[in-house]
Amino acid sequence: MSFDYARDYAQIDFRQHPELYQIGKGEQGVLMVEPYKSEILPHWRFKSPELAQASSERIFSMFLDYLSQDDFVGADMARKFLQMGYTRSRRYANHKSGRKYASNPQKAPDTASGKAARQQVLPREEDPMKAASARIFKAKWEEAKANERYQQLMQAHKARHEP
Repeated sequence: MSFDYARDYAQIDFRQHPELYQIGKGEQGVLMVEPYKSEILPHWRFKSPELAQASSERIFSMFLDYLSQDDFVGADMARKFLQMGYTRSRRYANHKSGRKYASNPQKAPDTASGKAARQQVLPREEDPMKAASARIFKAKWEEAKANERYQQLMQAHKARHEP
């Protein structure tokens, strides 16, 4: 099932209505699902490896707390924030501006296959600090994904609430 971005997320308390939560792919919905977004977001930092370490540890601790309460939605949101810590750190590690594509793109010519032209990708400017932050978040994200209790709650949620 694809993530439903048309829902009125501002009006839904997903702690009270976990049946309305869709797992989606990757980080889908990470900045929309309340009250979890407001609980986790203040702890999400990746500017330096030191901040990333403290942030990933705090968010992982929240992940474990949600699991101890059998709160799959909270645990999944914490997992998504860990994933987003990795992906955003990695983007800034690759592109100092945080933008992958040129702001005034020069379109590449269409290919013979008829696929749409792609935007011009900016050159990589490796930032070792952000790369270190990405590694820190990736380790915690992978630890969360592999957690046995998380896997059990995810399967139960899918069986109960997703067709």
